[in-house]
This record gives sequence, structure tokens and C-alpha cells, in this order.
Amino acid sequence: MLQMTNQSDSYPLSDVCLLLRAHAEQGWLSHELVPVLRQLEHRDALPEEQLGAALAYLEALWAEAAQRAADTEAAYADLEAIEASVNPALSREARSYHLAVCALRESLARHVAKLLPADENSPTLKAAGRSHSRAGHRRHEASL
Repeated sequence: MLQMTNQSDSYPLSDVCLLLRAHAEQGWLSHELVPVLRQLEHRDALPEEQLGAALAYLEALWAEAAQRAADTEAAYADLEAIEASVNPALSREARSYHLAVCALRESLARHVAKLLPADENSPTLKAAGRSHSRAGHRRHEASL
């Protein structure tokens, strides 16, 4: 017979969900986006006829990065909605990993901004919740 779960049973799932989302986003950014950025930042190794295609690919990757950021931020919001975690250590670890991914996103956003022209219709990590409020960061850091 299936057992009903209560709300406290879902607390650890929010922690784990954020850890998994942050880990997946960090890995994807590091293995998919960073190599393209490096190649474009060292244009002397890139044939001129491939520059347009490389920039278009970067734009497509950036759109996917925005979606991945939104997914991670949704997992963070779910964790923040919980008043108290059953496992505070896991919760702290998840929030810490999230902050690291936010820092990586912001760093990459600066690099991408140098390469892609600003377009009000193109996705940005900020629109996806790239950086929740600084107050939220400070509140989290104070709780660590």
C-alpha cells in the first residue's frame, strides 16, 4: 500500500534537488560554454570565416544557459520557501554550491557581454534569475 508523505519528508528533496541542479549547471557551463568562450577570446586561433558561426553558436549556448539558470533558480526558490530543513548541513551545502554557480554565471556573463552585441530580445541570465537579490546573498552568507 502506498504511504502518504508529509511535508517534512520533502525537505531533504529540496536540498538534493538544488545540489543536483547547481552541479548540472556548473558542469554544463564549464564543459559547453567555457570552451567556446575561450576559443572566441583567442580569435587568432580561429579562422576568420568561422567567426560568425562561432558567435551564433555562442548565442545559442547562451540561450540554453539562461534556461539552465532558470531551472537552478527555481530549485533555489523551492529550498528558500521551506522554513526549516531536516538536514541543516545539507541545506547549507546546497546554498553554498548555489552561490558558487551564481558567481560562475556572473563571471561568464561579463565575458559573453564582450562578445555578443546587446539585444533586448536575446535571453540573458539576469532574466532567468541569474542573480537573486544581494540581500538574499547576504542573508544566506550570514546564516553560514
